[in-house]
Amino acid sequence: MANPELVPPGVDATRPSPARMYDYMLGGTHNFQVDRDATEEFRAQLPDLEDAAWANRGFHGRAARWMAIEEGIGQFIDIGAGLPTQSNTHEVLHAINPDAKVVYVDNDPMVLVLARELLTEDGTTAVIQADLRDPDAVLNHEEVRRLIDFRQPVGFLMTAVLQFVGDDFGPWGIVDRYVAAMAPGSCLALSHITGDKVPPRSIATGVQIYTRATERAYPRSRAEIERFFAGLELVPPVAGASPALCHVGIWGSEDPAAADTDGSRVFWCGVGRRR
Repeated sequence: MANPELVPPGVDATRPSPARMYDYMLGGTHNFQVDRDATEEFRAQLPDLEDAAWANRGFHGRAARWMAIEEGIGQFIDIGAGLPTQSNTHEVLHAINPDAKVVYVDNDPMVLVLARELLTEDGTTAVIQADLRDPDAVLNHEEVRRLIDFRQPVGFLMTAVLQFVGDDFGPWGIVDRYVAAMAPGSCLALSHITGDKVPPRSIATGVQIYTRATERAYPRSRAEIERFFAGLELVPPVAGASPALCHVGIWGSEDPAAADTDGSRVFWCGVGRRR
């Protein structure tokens, strides 16, 4: 695990980081003691925390794979990508299409420190440090423009990240800006924490912990999360289902009943297509 005495320049190891906490939940090594302590405090009130993280990660990979296979999308922007972990986005996609292009975007300085783990020799991936709350800076970044052709469909992945954008930043308007940059046939995969089916004490503990972190957390209701898909055509989460949001374990699963775990219910998710 990361050693506090080996903190890279520009990285704050005195406060928990959402990216490093998520890394720890997934069994990663890119975290510090402050992140592990905060995560364990959260886990004490939400025993299914690890299940929730893995369920969300599973949705991320299945949604990306679906876009590549079913929609033929070959270029992706992973916004709020987090730290390198298992089944990174480009690894999932290159198993389907070795030429798929992926730009990873995150505002956590640790992501750039570890960027070499996400870069490929053939130049099909890039890592940029940028804040999703500034869509113009993301969309016009030179690395984004080098790899992504916005005249063609793009897969936007925004999983477990908008929960760190408060209402005062206008998160729905931010997503609208990204959607406006999409060519027809593009898709948005989005997941977001909720308190809808989570014990109030558990969600309150999580919110309190993130007040001490580098970003605060803002759980939202199903109706609020559904608003992010305004103007997009929601995709049925599983074969035979109606287009709708669902919990992250269910989307794209082979056995939706088995996938509907308590941890999965921490998130609502969906995939929307731009016509």
